[in-house]
Amino acid sequence: MKRAFLPLLLLTLTACNKNAGIEGLQTFTYAAGDHRSGSLVYAENPPAGGAHNPLWQNCGVYDGQLYKEYAVHSMEHGAVWITYRPGLDAAGLAQLKTLVDGRPYTLLSPYEGLDTPVAASAWGAQLKVDKPDDARLKAFLDKYEQGPTTPERGASCTGGYSNVR
Repeated sequence: MKRAFLPLLLLTLTACNKNAGIEGLQTFTYAAGDHRSGSLVYAENPPAGGAHNPLWQNCGVYDGQLYKEYAVHSMEHGAVWITYRPGLDAAGLAQLKTLVDGRPYTLLSPYEGLDTPVAASAWGAQLKVDKPDDARLKAFLDKYEQGPTTPERGASCTGGYSNVR
């Protein structure tokens, strides 16, 4: 009789593990709350956590580069930061804007020096893709916007810094 329950158990565990298998996903471990002033150096490009400015970046769509130190603080609050190489064509940019439309905990901005055309970063997680219409971007957003790695889930994504570099 114990064997009859095994398939049900596996099915249940698989259903609870939604989006766990995002191909190309990289994860990192960072302690939260490390507030510092000035320009900081990060292990990932773009960053996926770590020390950051005491002020956060207001969530939204930007057409200029953001200060990494403010954006990282927003990720600590549960934001996903979608970055793209400057010069992305209008159609690709429109796809990314549609992807983040209506999502209150997202940042979208160009980012100089990306090694792939598009990157999605959250606190402790990152996904790099070649095309703005890659379905894994939505899966990443669904999992990590206010997701399980967020140290300060529900903290504000407004009332902070709103300028670009």
